Amino acid sequence: MKTSLSPIIAGTMNWGIWDKKLSTKEMVHLINICIENKITTFDHADIYGDYTTEAQFGKAFGESQISRDRLQLISKCGIQHTNGRANTIKHYDYSKEYIIWSVENSLKNLQTDYLDVLLLHRPSPLMVADEIAEAVEQLKKEGKIKSFGLSNFTSSQTDLIRSKTEVSFNQIQFSATHHQAMLDGSLDYMQLHNITPMSWNPLGTVFREDIDQTRRLKKLLVNLVDKYGVGSDTILLAWVLKHPSQIHPVAGTVNIARIQALMKAVALDLDTIDWFAIWTESMGNKVP
Repeated sequence: MKTSLSPIIAGTMNWGIWDKKLSTKEMVHLINICIENKITTFDHADIYGDYTTEAQFGKAFGESQISRDRLQLISKCGIQHTNGRANTIKHYDYSKEYIIWSVENSLKNLQTDYLDVLLLHRPSPLMVADEIAEAVEQLKKEGKIKSFGLSNFTSSQTDLIRSKTEVSFNQIQFSATHHQAMLDGSLDYMQLHNITPMSWNPLGTVFREDIDQTRRLKKLLVNLVDKYGVGSDTILLAWVLKHPSQIHPVAGTVNIARIQALMKAVALDLDTIDWFAIWTESMGNKVP
């Protein structure tokens, strides 16, 4: 049975030294806030914080005394970076030995016995599907992972891996400003093969860039905020959630007020015309 995740996932990439530099006490508080607001799934990768954030989260999780069955932990492996490890060049490693070692290292850092979901972080031209499958099946048999998936993999790359082992998830970039996945067949493919999409950066660049696209969207969002009585970020998440592939957005905010508002997007059913209005303004032209 596929692992069940919360509709909105808490992204931890910026919790550590890469950005917010949260203390253990602050992380404990944030984990509790997320769970109190029904955001029970936490998205990690071994590389976050130059391989330090998982251990910081694990320390906070241990001190929180939260029962393991109250949350779900996702982690990713495969990227070998030059920061935090003695690598001369950034590369990918999907050998059986490395995948198993990486998972066991993440388990130690996160202070848990198992991952709810393991994802391969980015595809490698040198990945061997049989070797990946052997690692995944061993980890499942030993109870160290519950489900397996991919991150940033194309449909053909996914086909290659799922020819050898079950693929249950694929974490991709998808938002109102980056919607190619619903046009190139990626989300159709996932629906066809019962693969649950997660979307990283689900708010896109609306609040990060000042370009024609984002200016058009912000102008429209002013009216939609008045109509629905929620914030712009909630509306943008609701836009992602309305897609029939049942996408789980990975929200990286550490702002408590925003965390408390995130789940409003799950209950918000955008009118179809408003969904298309957002897409139209993003494209800058009428729907084809």
